[in-house]
Order: sequence, then structure tokens, then C-alpha cells
Amino acid sequence: MKKLSRGFTLIELLVVIAIIGILSSIVLASLNTARAKGADAAVKSNLSNSRAQAEILYDTNGCYSNNATCNGALVTGTACNAADTIFANTNIAAQLNAAESAGGGTAVCNSAANRTAWAAGTALKSTNVVSPTSGTDFWCVDSTGASKELDVNITTQTACP
Repeated sequence: MKKLSRGFTLIELLVVIAIIGILSSIVLASLNTARAKGADAAVKSNLSNSRAQAEILYDTNGCYSNNATCNGALVTGTACNAADTIFANTNIAAQLNAAESAGGGTAVCNSAANRTAWAAGTALKSTNVVSPTSGTDFWCVDSTGASKELDVNITTQTACP
């Protein structure tokens, strides 16, 4: 009479656990990439929406200003709340803050002294797309309608380079 054993051997269980571990590591790696791409999409969307809001301000005020003051000092850098620029507008400020949060970087906002030009940019989550050596990529939008990915953030430019 043959005795039949039921169940799995230890080696069979270890093989199944190893396969599950390999598959889960592949899924988690893909998930991180998808999260970074989602954050990049949020940065691009928020900055594009800020450009649309800026055009509404231009139509209202005759310049890219939060009020009818169409002159002032050149504004550059991270001072994205200067009172007489478009960046002081609550809608644009909210969009810049959302882009900063999504990208994990600090927004740079530049406005020309005569308020006829502006540019804004912030870091993207995914890196090494434009230039593999820079480490971080940035998204820039400006008053000319340009939207582009850069390997360095804008500094004092009022248009995306």
C-alpha cells in the first residue's frame, strides 16, 4: 500500500515566495516611475494654468501686473509675491505653490520692469530627461507662450531660454 502525502514541500514554497518577491519588486519600481510622471504632469498643468490666468490679467490691466501699475522694479528669483507683478495674484500664486509642491523644488518668478514680459519655472520630479549630467530638470513657462523643459532653472530671464 502506497502512502500519499498531502501539501507542498519546503522547496516548492520557497520557489513560490521568491517568484512573488521578484514580481512585487518589479511592480514597485514601475509605481515609483508612474508617481514621478504624475508629479511632472501636475507641475506642467499648474504652470500652464498660470499662463492662462496671466493673459486674463493682461487683458484687464494692459500689462502683466496684479493691478494697473504697469511699471516697477525688475523682479527675479524666488520672490514670487511682489505686489505689482502677476505673481501676487491669488490664483497665480496658488498655481505656483501647487507646482512647487508637486515638483519638490522652489519656483522662480521673473517679471520685466515694464510688466510686459514674465517667466516662471520650477523643478520636475523626474530627472535626467533633458540632460543626463545635470541631475534635475525644470519646467518653464513664459509670456510668449513657451512651455519647455530645461536642464537649469531660469535665473533672471523673462522668457524661457
